[in-house]
Amino acid sequence: MIQRIQTVYLFLAFVCSGVLPFVFPLWKDVAGKEFYFMMNMLFAVLFGLSTTLCLVSILGYKKRQNQFVMNRLNMILNVILLGLFVYHSLNLSGETKVSEKGIGMFLPIVSIVLLVLANKAIKKDEDLVKSVDRLR
Repeated sequence: MIQRIQTVYLFLAFVCSGVLPFVFPLWKDVAGKEFYFMMNMLFAVLFGLSTTLCLVSILGYKKRQNQFVMNRLNMILNVILLGLFVYHSLNLSGETKVSEKGIGMFLPIVSIVLLVLANKAIKKDEDLVKSVDRLR
């Protein structure tokens, strides 16, 4: 059932990790040049893995437990990505490289919230299926 609410949440998480990083920069340096995720290979790989996990989770709608686990892995991946962003922005001394943080740094937070909502809906569906099985 691809029309479930968790699919909507997963699609929005897919957009947050796969489309919006191309639009919003992560930060601006002192010269005013915008820094996008593709300028760093590690950020590009982590965003790519997050996008792939969202897509696989959307397409694996028949196996709710696998979908739940993939969302958990995706949340861990987004926490790592967010940690790298914070480390990179706080590790630099003064105004040497990062001058202004962009909206792109907060995309993993939005993605994590959407994945939590999707997992909540998956858990609700799983509980409903278990209660119906009990009645048979």
